[in-house]
Amino acid sequence: MVICGILAIALPLASSVGIVILLAWLILFAGVCHLIFAFQSHSIGGFLWKVLLAIVYGLAGVYMLMHPLLGVISLTLLLAVFLVFEGVVEIAFYFKIRKVANADWVLFDGIITLILGFLIWRRWPSSSIWVIGTLVGISLIFSGVSRFMLSSGVRRVTSATP
Repeated sequence: MVICGILAIALPLASSVGIVILLAWLILFAGVCHLIFAFQSHSIGGFLWKVLLAIVYGLAGVYMLMHPLLGVISLTLLLAVFLVFEGVVEIAFYFKIRKVANADWVLFDGIITLILGFLIWRRWPSSSIWVIGTLVGISLIFSGVSRFMLSSGVRRVTSATP
């Protein structure tokens, strides 16, 4: 996670476009899955609904592949919402594991992630081109460090007990 974070910060535009292209392919895959599952529907309404979803997913995926920079701008707003949600979940997770050694790193990760989400939201759309790669990189670095510290704390506790 730390190495990927450093690369994302070093190449923010390439990282942003790469993330959008990966997401576009995942959306296309989901559209194909909806189309396949449509033929397993037992009602005409279920069939039509799944086909409609497949078309929407397919169009969104193709559009993002054809216009990755517009996808970056849209994804920037979605990233802001996601990071705010992830930060809240990390902070809640800390309260669940706070007695574990080095659990404070999870709290630190949650606070940083929450701040990053609010920073993206505040500056959107003016810095969309570089913000995804840079902030995802920062989040990856902090997540990697927090997980490493948490696992080393658990390892110390496990090796200390007979």
